Amino acid sequence: MVKKKQQPSAENFNHAKRLCEAIILASTQPVTNDLLEEKVGTDDLVAAVMEQLRKDYQGRGVELVQVAGGWMFRTAPDLAPAINIAVQVKRKLPRVAAETMAIIAYHQPVTRAEIESIRGVATARETLDALMELGWVRPGKRRETPGKPLTWITTDAFLRHFGLASLKDLPGVQELREAGLLDSRPLLGGFSSEDAENAAAVDEGEEPESLEYLPDTLDEEEESKASAG
Repeated sequence: MVKKKQQPSAENFNHAKRLCEAIILASTQPVTNDLLEEKVGTDDLVAAVMEQLRKDYQGRGVELVQVAGGWMFRTAPDLAPAINIAVQVKRKLPRVAAETMAIIAYHQPVTRAEIESIRGVATARETLDALMELGWVRPGKRRETPGKPLTWITTDAFLRHFGLASLKDLPGVQELREAGLLDSRPLLGGFSSEDAENAAAVDEGEEPESLEYLPDTLDEEEESKASAG
């Protein structure tokens, strides 16, 4: 005579179902039946629980599926193309980039040589490239001086990121630190409210130069061509 398997009580079944659901949701890897059995009991109970969970999630935004020998929750296939999740990691800029960004903001339009003069040390082209990649700075007009050095100015994206209506709203140094733009160490070439007013006078209507690699200065031949144009 075959012994009839004992059915779990409704309370035990619901507890096992909730526990399995929580374990799978908390895991970044597929959860095996063996692991679930360790937590909730027999293989029969796990099989019944997983079948019920699978049915519960049918037709919802996420589905319970078997992947690589275990269970995972996945976005419903028909919704995947419509989902675009952007994860932004907030982190402080490296000190050199923070100083360079602040100098451009308060002294724009400013050349790389002027940035280096204010900081007292050389500024790598990669630093400006990184700020340009963030969308916070762009090339301005070239100076009408020997070599026609390239200037740098801030962008509308810079204003949006720091919640500024215009360059006239540039904060003081302490506010820059609180916004994560500067760390607590003394800043080279300090800034004043007069700097902010001068920065606000930048011509916002001028067209930026190409965002391809731009030399900081032009050689004599290039300079004569630019002057002729």
